[in-house]
Amino acid sequence: MDADEDKIDDAVLALLWLTLHDECRAWKGLDWAALDRLHRKGLIQDPVNRNKSVVLSSEGLQRSEALFRKLFGKPR
Repeated sequence: MDADEDKIDDAVLALLWLTLHDECRAWKGLDWAALDRLHRKGLIQDPVNRNKSVVLSSEGLQRSEALFRKLFGKPR
């Protein structure tokens, strides 16, 4: 089956919100290809470094929260 990489990227970005700390950092223990695509889209800083977390851009933070609420939030 061919996977929709944009949907995968949305899910990964939403999960980054789940591990958010220090206002804009998230643990980067997710698929490296997806993290690379998010970096190319300008949503996170380059994940290739010695840090265990990645920095989300301001757009990345906003989209991450919105996607988390959309994909994983309970209806009110």
